[in-house]
Parts: sequence; C-alpha cells; structure tokens
Amino acid sequence: MDINSLKKIAEDVLSDVSSCSSYEEIENFRIEFLGKKGLIREALNKISEFSIEEKKTLGKEINELKEKIEAFLKSKKDELDKRVRDERLNKEKIDVSAPGKYYKPLRPHPLSLVINDMIRIFTKLGFSVEEGPEIEDEYYNFDALNIPDFHPARDDQDSFYIKDKKLLRTQTSGVQIRVMEKKKPPIAIISPGRCYRKDDVDTTHSPIFHQIEGLVVDTQVSFSDLKGVLTLFAKEMFGEGTKVRFRPDFFPFTEPSAEVAFTCISCGGKGCPMCKGTGWIEVAGCGMVDPEVFKNVGIDYNKYKGYAFGMGIERIAMIKYRIPDIRLFYENDIRFLDQFYSF
Repeated sequence: MDINSLKKIAEDVLSDVSSCSSYEEIENFRIEFLGKKGLIREALNKISEFSIEEKKTLGKEINELKEKIEAFLKSKKDELDKRVRDERLNKEKIDVSAPGKYYKPLRPHPLSLVINDMIRIFTKLGFSVEEGPEIEDEYYNFDALNIPDFHPARDDQDSFYIKDKKLLRTQTSGVQIRVMEKKKPPIAIISPGRCYRKDDVDTTHSPIFHQIEGLVVDTQVSFSDLKGVLTLFAKEMFGEGTKVRFRPDFFPFTEPSAEVAFTCISCGGKGCPMCKGTGWIEVAGCGMVDPEVFKNVGIDYNKYKGYAFGMGIERIAMIKYRIPDIRLFYENDIRFLDQFYSF
C-alpha cells in the first residue's frame, strides 16, 4: 500500500466518521486506522521496502496522517461528549421559577390516633407496654386463662385455627399470661394488638379487630383500684364529665367480674340513637384476676392480688369520633381518613 492510496482511504473513511452518532462507531474507526493491526501500522511496517530518502518522506507523511486522524477522532468524540452532556442537562435541569409540586401530607389513621392516646394515658398512670404473638397457642389463648374445653369461644366456628393447637388469637389476654410467666410482681402492663374472630361483618363487627389488655398485680390491689384507673381513663379520653358504670358480669379469668360502660359522648347520658336510648355505651370487661390464673403462672395468690381489663379499640374510636360503621376503618377511603387530620 503506497502513501497516496492510504491518504485516499483515510479521506473517504474520515468523511464517514463525520456521521458517527455513537462512541462505538468512533472506536471502530480508531481501531481500523490506529489499532495494532490498523492501516497506519500496516503502512509503517512497509516503509522498510523503500530507500532511505523515501523512508524519511513516507514516515513524515504517515505520521502527519496519523496525527490528523487522531485529532479528527478526538474532535468528533468531544462533539459527541458535548451533545450527550447537553441532552442530560436538558433532561435534568430544574426550573427554579416553576411552582412547586403539592404533596398531600400523610394522615394518621383514627385507630392509630386512639391507640396512641390510650398508651399515653395508661403510661402516665404507671403502665408499661407489652406485645405478644398474633399466632397463639391454645394454652395461652384459652387454657391458662381458665377457659374450659367446652367453652363456645374454643369452637372452630368462632376461632381461626391453624394447626397443632395454634390459632389466630381471639383476644390480647394471652399477653398477660406470658408476662406473668416471665416477670415477678409488681406488674402493671397494657397490651394493644390485633385479634381475630369468625364474626360476620356488619356495622359493629369485623373478623379482624383491635383490643387493649390491662393487667396489674401487686400485694395491695383491690377492685377500687381498678375502678379508679378506668374512671381516670374515661375522663382523660372522653372528657371530665364522663361517668363510668360497673355492672356484675362473668369472665372465666376474673372473679369478681364486671361490665364497664361510659356515659354516651353524643347525648351526655340523656339517651340517643347512638346509645340506643340508654345513655350508656358498653366499652370493656374487667375484674380481679382469678386465683386459678395465678396458679397457672406460678404466682402465690395468697400473697398477690391483681386486676385485668380489656376493651375494643375500634369501640373506643367509634365513640370518640362518632363513627357509625366499623367497616369505615378498613376501607381506606381517603375522604374518611382526611377528616382526622385536625385531631
């Protein structure tokens, strides 16, 4: 290959380089001319076939051609760099004069608001917060709580059984058993959490709901203490004018036991559709811990006494915010949730 042929090839190819639109095409041209097996290297290898004078002339012309090709490829690469950079800047640029985007603030769920309020009230009274598993053993959910085998709550038509005597817990009461097994009195705990029962869905029932369990164990504990705590809670949650009513009831794990009702927040106790004309709304069950429960956890019932209470968190939220249908809590309708931004 003579120098004129090389120049002609170079000019033809360099004209093609002008249309390169990618780094890959530029690199291919570089390899074709400047690579170890490229045309420039091939031409330099053939210089030895010429005389000394011709070698000087050819060597100079080949080096000039090499420099020309290098400069041209570099300019083309710089041009491509600039184009890519400009495209990226145009894509990423920020118009500081444009109005800002509106991001709707997150809204706390009403159940979260109520849970946080309940924790705040009870921790001020000296309670600590404990948690337990939602998949529970029959022992903690029933047996240790003195619930007999024939009790209807244990029927698989009422509870979600899994296998090997495990089920989705029907109440948070199992947490008190776990706590009493691990901790020595004095004990003062609350345990909010999710529970499951095979209830049909309607305005007041759901197969998934939330409860809060309370437990106090000490040497000097009485039913009067229980009444005082729940009365303070009612006034703090619903207002100073709230009254509390205790009526005898039965629960397998407390004796004596009571049903707890608060004056209706809607009518103040006068009677309305919300309280079905009674002036009272039932909110909780409570009582003194049954000695059999203390036996199951190894606590001396002759030395220690205790009280326990449990209430539905949805029930409290429905009363506090006058929500007529429990299903609203789970539908995630933004129109419903937005109403709680100011609470």
